[in-house]
Amino acid sequence: MRIVLDAMGSDNYPVPDVAGAVLAAREWGDEIILVGREEIIRQELARHDVAGLKLEVVHAPEVIEMDDEPAWAARAKKNSSMHVGLGLVRDGQADGYVTAGNTGGVLAVATLHTLRRIRGVKRPALAAIMPLPAGHVIALDIGANADCRPEYLLQFALMGDVYARAVLGCTRPRVALLSNGEEPGKGNTLVKETYKLLTNSGLNFIGNVEPKELVTCHADVVVSDGFTGNIFIKTTEATARMLTDLIRDAIKASPLTAVGGLLAKPAFRRVARRVDPFEVGGGPLLGVNGVVIVAHGRSNERAIKNAIGQARKAVQGKIVEAIRDGLAKGQR
Repeated sequence: MRIVLDAMGSDNYPVPDVAGAVLAAREWGDEIILVGREEIIRQELARHDVAGLKLEVVHAPEVIEMDDEPAWAARAKKNSSMHVGLGLVRDGQADGYVTAGNTGGVLAVATLHTLRRIRGVKRPALAAIMPLPAGHVIALDIGANADCRPEYLLQFALMGDVYARAVLGCTRPRVALLSNGEEPGKGNTLVKETYKLLTNSGLNFIGNVEPKELVTCHADVVVSDGFTGNIFIKTTEATARMLTDLIRDAIKASPLTAVGGLLAKPAFRRVARRVDPFEVGGGPLLGVNGVVIVAHGRSNERAIKNAIGQARKAVQGKIVEAIRDGLAKGQR
């Protein structure tokens, strides 16, 4: 397997990007193609023991930065690491692409300039694979499409169902619609119209879910428009960080609680790893003609390695072919 990594992606590129690529190449033995400014990538690689590892560097002189306007950057920076990396996937020289870069940028480059959409896909969707105590939940869209129509959400549900089956091994994924109430009549016009489509879709649609049901794994696939999904996922991440900080401060508040915290440290560490998004690494951009995994900009080397792992799973699950087949059949 050959996986392309955008070495210019993370907030602190190329340090965590290169380190994550080394970890991935060492663990799985696949070839990792590092795309970006060759000189600084090789300088960073020199800090690691890469003997026997399959690591290739492909030069790309331009970078789509986090503060670049996506549509402009996709047009103006044709030699960016995103263009070059996604072009390798398009041309069959690589099996998948991973980036922790500008989300809007990768969406624009993938859909408008390189991979394009799978035939029949109205809008690609960015998915998050949420690690929760009871398992994983796929939430989509989480930011690719702020304004949606009911038929878009129907396709998001289909693609999420396909991903759950092909990559995560769910035999009959429970599909739900994120809303402000469980009853069929709750929600705005978009939610109500989408509810009708999902009811007749042939998917295992279980109805509306509120965020409180989502975090307890009441469903396997949860669908929303990108505006709502993005706010939800960012609020969830921020709440988790806030609770972690509050617990840490409370433990340090007195010598007695500090001793108790020290004794409980292994348990806290196990819980933290179970719900840490860096253990997942990144989420797939579904609906484009290639495997694309988007990681968080603040990813560390462990997150980058795990994002490459997500790309490997998507390639093994033949997710592009599965989505194409699902659309052709009108459901699964």
